[in-house]
Amino acid sequence: MKIIIINGPNLNLLGKREPTIYGSETFEDYLMELKARFPEIELTYFQSNIEGELIDKIHETGFEYDGIILNAAAYTHTSVGIGDAVKGVSTPVVEVHISNVYERESFRHTSYIAPNVKGIVAGFGMQSYALAIRSFLD
Repeated sequence: MKIIIINGPNLNLLGKREPTIYGSETFEDYLMELKARFPEIELTYFQSNIEGELIDKIHETGFEYDGIILNAAAYTHTSVGIGDAVKGVSTPVVEVHISNVYERESFRHTSYIAPNVKGIVAGFGMQSYALAIRSFLD
C-alpha cells in the first residue's frame, strides 16, 4: 500500500510553532515513528507553504497512490483550488488536523476540502495522522 502525507503552510515549523497547540515534536521525527509503526506501508511525505505546489502534488499522486492524507492547514479554510484538486482525483483523501479546529477561531470551522474527502480526523495531536493511516487499513 502506498500513502502520501501532504502538509500545507507553516507545518514545516512543527516542534517550534505554538507548542501548546501543536506539540514540541517535528514532523520529520514523527514521520520516522509512523514508518516504524506501519512498516507494511510505503509512506512518503511532502510539505509546502505554496498553494499551487500542494495542488500539483495532489494531481501528481491522486491517480497512482492508495491514499492521500492531507493537512492543508490554513488553506483548508480558504482554498477552493485545493478542494477542487481533491475532488478531481480518484485516490481517496483523508483530511487531517492536529488541533481540534472547532475549539479555535470560527473561521477554522469551514473546510473547502471536507465535501470531497473520505473522512476527517481532527484534534488528536500528531496521532491524527496515525488514525488517518488506520482508516486506509481497516
